Order: sequence, then structure tokens, then C-alpha cells
Amino acid sequence: MASKEAILVLEKGAYFKGQSFGYDGDAEGEIVFNTSMTGYQEILTDPSYKGQIVTMTYPLIGNYGCNFEDTESYRPWIEGFVIKELAGYPSSWRKEESLADYLKKHKIVAIQGIDTRKLTRIIRSGGAQRALISTSDDNNIKTLLSRVRKIPSIVGRDLVKEVTSPKAYWWRKNPYVWPKGYPEKKRFKYFVIVYDFGVKRNILRNLVNHKVDVLVVPAKTSWQDILRKKPNGVLLSNGPGDPAPLAYAIDNIKNLIGKIPIFGICLGHQLLALALGAKTYKLKFGHHGANHPVKKLETGCIEITSQNHGFAVGIDSLQGIAKLTHINLNDMTAEGLILREKFLFSVQYHPESSPGPQDSRYLFCEFVRMMDNFKGK
Repeated sequence: MASKEAILVLEKGAYFKGQSFGYDGDAEGEIVFNTSMTGYQEILTDPSYKGQIVTMTYPLIGNYGCNFEDTESYRPWIEGFVIKELAGYPSSWRKEESLADYLKKHKIVAIQGIDTRKLTRIIRSGGAQRALISTSDDNNIKTLLSRVRKIPSIVGRDLVKEVTSPKAYWWRKNPYVWPKGYPEKKRFKYFVIVYDFGVKRNILRNLVNHKVDVLVVPAKTSWQDILRKKPNGVLLSNGPGDPAPLAYAIDNIKNLIGKIPIFGICLGHQLLALALGAKTYKLKFGHHGANHPVKKLETGCIEITSQNHGFAVGIDSLQGIAKLTHINLNDMTAEGLILREKFLFSVQYHPESSPGPQDSRYLFCEFVRMMDNFKGK
């Protein structure tokens, strides 16, 4: 049976015709590109992609299928998926279903058979923009373009409220160990509360791996509730969209600074910077991939990092507020900050990887050391 036709339309007028390989329907959001060669399932289930359509720059996707162990959340969060070519015969001893079946089951609209290199160049030159994927029979370009331009912008929207957990829960699983899977651990020396702004599971796994008991709490949990539970530290998680409208999170973080060790990752890094008095801004096309070079300023070492964000902290706005610790070598944007006297630090990238390299997992050790030092304060 022939594949159903699909069309991708961008707000600045470009459009691409291809074939549907996901759920039949329409997908709306901001279109971005990801440069990872593998890890599409982790990308699909990363809550930080809420509100976005993701284009994979690697040409062949789906070759190892999908399994239920490697998800970063309980469901996919991307609005739509764009690839050059779907692997026709996925093969892996861990495969439980094909990528196409996975997308259909979770009602994710997807398009293949388009020139993703051309699309990526359009996004790089023109910036991330609103887009629409449609599998409907009515593919009039003018009509679709009119619809695209009515899609709400990510700027100024609170997307965290759509991905955060509705209630607190304990996390017990370690990182993957072959052939056991994700073994569970219980009762450790340290107790950390994780603010769920759209947390990835591998952040939680890495905390457990560093002998930390982990309690995940909803994004709007008050700072008073946090301190009443008497944790040894607080982790501010990754999450989607613009940090500026998250006034409730910024206020809670302000009231925690100096009272407890804090570690921020991605959106958590941006929120911590805002709570300190710095500023954030929207990047032209964001950082999305598993191969971004980041320089650690203290040592000069270069880390190859996993990244997924569309906003950044202004370097100039950090002056007199916190020390810059890391910088992105692709565009010289801020990638980390520290304020030792307040027992806090954060990074823009993803030290837990999944997908991506493990160069930066030492940061979880640094968080544990910070909690050690705070106990001796």
C-alpha cells in the first residue's frame, strides 16, 4: 500500500512534500533541527521538546526500532517528527516495535522523504520558526500558510505546566546495566529534591547512581514545602520553552538560594540565572544535538555535550552576579555558572546525556561534593 502524502509548511513560506509515516493528522509547533546520529527515542520523549517539531539531520532514522526501557519520560512530547528516510527493516535485539508503530500509537504526526539538509539550512539562516505538518487531503499552500502564521509563539508561554508531574514521587532506578536493565537502589546518605520542570529520567538515574535518594516534585511546589522536607540539596531540572514567564519558579528559587545547595540543568540553569538577577534571550535556532563542544574555563578542557534548548543566559548580565564556568565554542554563549559562597552552580547542557556523550557526568560528583561541604558549613 502506498504511503499517504504529507506536507510541511514553514511560516516564512518554504514548504516540503513527502510521505506520512506516523499518525494521520496535523502537527503544529516551532521547528528545530537535531544533529544527533542516534538516540531518536530519547529525543522523542524529552519533555524539553514540548511545543516543537523536530527535524533529524542524520539521513536514516529508525534502524534499531523502539523499546520501552530507553524512554526519557512516560510518553513522547514532540509535536511532530521530520526525517529524510525511515529505515524499512529495523533490527536490534532490544527492539519491541518499529518507530512508525511507536509514533502511530502515541499519535505523533511525522513526515519522511524530504530534503532535510535544505530544511536545516533554512532554519540555520532564517532561525527557528513556526511550522505545520499536515496529512490531510486539503494541501492548499496558501491555506496552510495562513494557519501556520496563527500558531502561538513559544516566547512568553508557560510550557512547563504541561509537562510537570501532577504529584511528587520517589525515583529509585540506576543507569542501565547490561543485562540487568535499570537496577533499583534504596536508602542513601543524601536526599535530593528535584524540581520537575520537564525532567529527563537519566538525570534521576545518575543521581541515584551517585548514592542519592531522589524525590521528584511538581514545578509549583513552594520553597517552604521544600525546606520542610529537609533535603541535602535541590536540583532544578531541564524543561521546555521560555524561562522568563515562569515567575513562580523564579520566586521559589530566589528563596532557596543560600539556604541549600542547588544544581541547575538546562532550563534549571536559566531559571537559576534569572533568580540571581541575570537575563535570558532567545537563540536564533537553538542548540539541539549530542555533539556540541563546550569549554570548561577553569581547566581549558573541552567537553562534547548533549544539548537541547532554545534560550540562553546573557553573559554580560552575569557580571557581578555569578562566575561564568563554561562557554559554547560554536557561538560563544554561556554554558555554566557558579556562586560558591551560595553553594550553587548550573550548566546549560545535559550532563546525563541520553542521547549523547558522557563527558560531563562528573558534574553529579561535584553536586555531591557541594552537599558534603554544605554539611560542614
